[in-house]
Amino acid sequence: MLTLWGRTTSSNVMKVIWLLEEMGLPYERIDAGLAFGRTATPEYRAMNPLGVVPSIVDGDLTMFESNAILRYLCAAYGENSPLFPDDARARARIDPWMDFQQTTVSRPQSVVFQGLVRIAPEKRDWTAIHAAIADGNKIWGILNDRLGRQDYVAVDHFTLADITFGVHVHRWLNLDIPGKIDQPNLARWYDRLLTRPAYQAHVAGPMS
Repeated sequence: MLTLWGRTTSSNVMKVIWLLEEMGLPYERIDAGLAFGRTATPEYRAMNPLGVVPSIVDGDLTMFESNAILRYLCAAYGENSPLFPDDARARARIDPWMDFQQTTVSRPQSVVFQGLVRIAPEKRDWTAIHAAIADGNKIWGILNDRLGRQDYVAVDHFTLADITFGVHVHRWLNLDIPGKIDQPNLARWYDRLLTRPAYQAHVAGPMS
């Protein structure tokens, strides 16, 4: 059985849980990170040298980096899945958007979320938060424009690209973010994600 290490409040862990549930794969999850600790131990660092979550164990294989884990699960257990097909050209339409999420969305999204949810009001760095909101408006605006032409991020159906962005859009749209720009196509895509039971159960819940 697959073993997933990570707390359910981590957006990167949510990605993996969401995919495991979409694929109907049995797994065990072990709390790790923040208040749960465990990530600084030598045993955990042997799995994940960065000491962050998630990590996944599949037999004698250990993996870290959430998007890499998503690709592996589809390759290992979802032969020719529409989420991430076997064909190289089909994957090439999905892969860039997954990397786009990691390289552009993660940083400003983290600054906004940490600043507004996990940091006490008197300790907030509003200069950094406002700069991250401005970046977020631009980045989500790119996605909003794309979703005005199609229903899903990468192609015309739900894929791993939607999972990578979907864990963040719940936070972006539901937090009270000063200066956030209204993006209707993004909101309609979010509504489509909410029809998926695994998204409702494991992503679109209270934020902490």
